[in-house]
Amino acid sequence: VAFDESGNATKAVEGFARGQGVEIDALEVRETPKGEYVYAVKTEKGVDASELLPPLLETLVSSIHFKKSMRWKDLDVTFVRPIHWMVALFGGDVIDFRFGDIQSSRFSRGHRFLSPGEFEVKSFDDYRLKCEKAHVVIDPLSRKSIIKTGILEAAKKAGGRLIEDESLLAEVSNLVEYPVVLLGHFDEEFLSLPKEVIVNAMREHQRYFSLEDEKGKLLPCFITVSNTRARAMNVVKEGNERVLRARLSDAAFYYDEDLKKPLDEMVASLKNVVFQAKLGSSYEKVNRFTALAESLSSDIAPQLKDAVKRAAYLCKGDLVSGVVGEFAKLQGVMGRDYAIKGGEDKLVAEAIYEHYLPRSADDILPVTDVGAIVSIADKVDTICGCFGVGLKPTGASDPYALRRQTLGIINIIVDKKYKVSLGTLVDQSLTLLGDKLLKKSEDARSEVLEFFRSRLMGFLTSKAYPHDVVDAVLARGFDDILDTVEVVKALSHLKGLSDFEPLAVAFKRAVNITKEYEQKEVNPSLFEGDAEKALHSAYHSTNEDVSALAGKGKYQEALLKAAGIRPFVDRFFDGILVMVDDERVRNNRLSLLKEVSTLFTRFADFSKIVTDNK
Repeated sequence: VAFDESGNATKAVEGFARGQGVEIDALEVRETPKGEYVYAVKTEKGVDASELLPPLLETLVSSIHFKKSMRWKDLDVTFVRPIHWMVALFGGDVIDFRFGDIQSSRFSRGHRFLSPGEFEVKSFDDYRLKCEKAHVVIDPLSRKSIIKTGILEAAKKAGGRLIEDESLLAEVSNLVEYPVVLLGHFDEEFLSLPKEVIVNAMREHQRYFSLEDEKGKLLPCFITVSNTRARAMNVVKEGNERVLRARLSDAAFYYDEDLKKPLDEMVASLKNVVFQAKLGSSYEKVNRFTALAESLSSDIAPQLKDAVKRAAYLCKGDLVSGVVGEFAKLQGVMGRDYAIKGGEDKLVAEAIYEHYLPRSADDILPVTDVGAIVSIADKVDTICGCFGVGLKPTGASDPYALRRQTLGIINIIVDKKYKVSLGTLVDQSLTLLGDKLLKKSEDARSEVLEFFRSRLMGFLTSKAYPHDVVDAVLARGFDDILDTVEVVKALSHLKGLSDFEPLAVAFKRAVNITKEYEQKEVNPSLFEGDAEKALHSAYHSTNEDVSALAGKGKYQEALLKAAGIRPFVDRFFDGILVMVDDERVRNNRLSLLKEVSTLFTRFADFSKIVTDNK
């Protein structure tokens, strides 16, 4: 393409050289794994860093995004907080750029209260040392280490142990620049509140760490991290204790008021709570997924049907409670507490808490079957409802956490080993939604199932199963999620065996040659060679065993059994011509191969399996 037989440049290579701005003589031919390629070798003169960095830094600062940003003065810029100064140096020289009305310089400042003065920065090492003297710990890992050491010492001093909270530790480490750890106390009378209420009040509102004894009982202590070392730290401690006392007093009031209302009464109040404008009230949602949970229980655990129905009906009641109104993260936790105090069965109470699980990708799963069934039903109703009214997630937005909820359903089904028809579950949910749907039921169904397919694909590939195996198994259907996962495991194992390659090639050949052929009954009287007879006999004995093993969910054994027919397939292809002129013989041979191919196509679409021979 680049040069003709005489070695002269073709128009293609002339255009390439012209486009790269070089002479043809400057081109080089290099050998690559894909053959010889022509390269243009160019030398570009470097740009001085003092010219390159200013626009890059301005762009960098502008590109930092936060969940909540603010404007200040009349400037057309946003940041998490107003910027007061910027230091930018390269090789000791100031990098000259602006952001808003702030000009970069070499002057920084220390701690606002302990060392508020300005100081000059000459280098990064100089900056680090001067910040340290000015009561600013600039390294986040150092701040975190100081805080961790301090709170462990404070916990030991209090005679308890820290309730580990890495997320809170990371947050606090980024809220202070000069951490000082303080141990405080609160009145023991508040220990009558549920442990979760106290811990949540301290964590969410005050960023306090909690302590417990060796038995896990909460201690009337807390640890806070101050951003300054005052002359009278005792005053700072007392101020924190006073604020917490007010928080816990509010929580105690809400809790006492909540206990005056039966959980059934709270559920009735859900009629006045909008779940989603197009999907109606939370009470309507409860009725929908309660019916769905009952149906699911009939298939999975009929003996638990009454407990499932009761747990599903009560599980959203605490949403209207005072405590959850103040501490939203306690939904489910408080419902369990109110159910126990109201005399509900412990299984029902635990399911009220568990139905929210998993709350994140790495969260625990429901332990009880009642909790698992209600969790699945609630999540399916949300997913089908949102898709049914056009609220499917986009690449940038998933306000109803449909991805997380779908993955939660998959995890629960796999963990509990539930045999569930996904299609039936979706159909039942869409039927219960009735006239709430704003699109055709079949369209919503199609979208929901495709959404599940993509989540299941992600779930399986995240477990390191080969992508082509996952794709091949999903192509044959995924109505039974547990079954699908088990087949992927089994086929992945088979693909890892040394003789998988010729096996895959043989069966892909059988599948490809019969792809457009409609199955007909095989007529043994038309066999003309021993290879046909042997393959036909091997198929029938193998198929019986494979069907029996697959019926018991022993997919690895079933696939290995199916693989045993490969020598007969190889012998057939080596000795038999399929596409003969005699139509009856040709069709009979195609029917035989079609029959044989079902040994594997019942498990996966083998055309999607990647082999060296493609």
